[in-house]
Amino acid sequence: MSTTETTSDAGGRDAGVTLVVRGARLTTPDGLSEPVDLLVAGDTILDVVAAGSVQAPAGAHVVEAAGRVALPGLIDSHVHGEAAVLDPDVQLAMLRQGVTSIVVGQDGVSYAPSAPLPVAAGTPDAHTWATGYFSAINGEHPTFRGGSVADLLATYEGSTPLNVAYLVPHGTLRYGVLGGAARPATPTEIDRMTDLLREALDDGACGMSTGLEYAPASNATDDELVALARVLAERGLPHVSHMRGYEDKAGTAMAELVRVARASGVATHVSHYHGPAAELIGYVEDARAAGLDVTFDSYPYLRGCSILSMVSLPTWLPIADPDATVAMLQDPDVVARLKAEHFPGLADLWGRVTMAAVPGELRWSEGMPLLDVADRLGLDPVDTTLRILVSTHLRAGCVFAQPPTNSPESVRALLRHPAQMGGSDAIYQGGRPHPRGWGAFARFLAEHVRTLGDWTWHDAERHLSTAAAERFGFTDRGRLAPGARADVVLLDPQTVQDVATYEDPRRPATGIDDVLVAGIPVLAGGQPTGATPGRALRPTVPAGRA
Repeated sequence: MSTTETTSDAGGRDAGVTLVVRGARLTTPDGLSEPVDLLVAGDTILDVVAAGSVQAPAGAHVVEAAGRVALPGLIDSHVHGEAAVLDPDVQLAMLRQGVTSIVVGQDGVSYAPSAPLPVAAGTPDAHTWATGYFSAINGEHPTFRGGSVADLLATYEGSTPLNVAYLVPHGTLRYGVLGGAARPATPTEIDRMTDLLREALDDGACGMSTGLEYAPASNATDDELVALARVLAERGLPHVSHMRGYEDKAGTAMAELVRVARASGVATHVSHYHGPAAELIGYVEDARAAGLDVTFDSYPYLRGCSILSMVSLPTWLPIADPDATVAMLQDPDVVARLKAEHFPGLADLWGRVTMAAVPGELRWSEGMPLLDVADRLGLDPVDTTLRILVSTHLRAGCVFAQPPTNSPESVRALLRHPAQMGGSDAIYQGGRPHPRGWGAFARFLAEHVRTLGDWTWHDAERHLSTAAAERFGFTDRGRLAPGARADVVLLDPQTVQDVATYEDPRRPATGIDDVLVAGIPVLAGGQPTGATPGRALRPTVPAGRA
């Protein structure tokens, strides 16, 4: 329903009320509440009262909830939205799912901090490198061209309806000190990285991300990771990690994060945790039983999305240096080695890959299974992959079905765990992106609350909002109570639904038509209002155990 205006007068304790959400139902551990009114003063919830017990002051706006469920603004704890959040179509996709805040800077690669000068002659600065390397994941920021985390965060102030929080990307830090060097960092280089990390946290970052399966972070040792994690632990901020491997590599990868956490005392959050649930939950339970603060995010799909180079190429290629890698992929000796040593082990992969983003001459292949692209080109899957990588300068992205060890039962078991929080892992680039950017949070609500009953509505509030607010230190969000920031979502529990598909991924969800950010309507009657109250989110106190 749309926002309307009233001229009735309340006076007294309600002076200062600028907006009233009338007749909403809140979630409680015992079910949904009786209808209440949320009294909002500026950007803050002033009070929560029985519906109809207080008249709205003259001039205050009224949003008629009409019995819909009110949730605190949902927080996407893992999304590649640092550029996309400035796109009105993406803003609508997020708001129609109830997402009002996002955490970006994921997987260890993003735009800042970036030195104004190259680290060495002929080497791109960190911003240019990160933009090119993760082009198919993060895209290109429309205005930011390098600088500090503070400079990047300033681009989100009043320019978007959503709030944006930023993790310091370890790979970008490392590149700014070592370039793409495929070796351990020296003590001096580690000291320089820790100095850069402190500066970035001072600028307002809410933690640090690592992408240990991506170059150049894949060259990091325990010494490097522990030194950086100690800086985070001093601030009470988390280490957020794309682990060094998933599925059959998850045990070894999780053991690495546990070693780092034990040595540093850092809180640890695992990105897009997926695979055989009993095994994965066991790793989390063991770590938490040992006193470590470990959480994770997951999304409700059985397909992932990444850059084709990471999915298909070995780590002995300098993937973080696209120029060098593309040159090597055109060397007959390198190609012969790949075909002899590496590609035979990927025989089961090709049938699981669909192209998502393919800039340039092969753009027509977006949305096509890799095997169909191969047929059209008259090549085998290996030569097709090499052709795509070279022609796009490694800027191709793909959607891929995960191995059968990740099942619907595993997805459900992971999201029921108390350490879980929702993250879409959304990537918005290309002509046929993964639908999770348009549907993940709506799917959580529709399938896992209404249909399957994995969560109650109260559970959904915690997993999709409160837990992330606690993890990243946003103490004024994640709840609907006096003193909280007035980020409010109204959803119809009977009609909330994801409708985006792999064939038609850019379809906004339904059932969420009214959203407030900082007490200002940003979605009304299902349409954006044009208001841009979004801000850069900074931790207000040290983050807590989620």
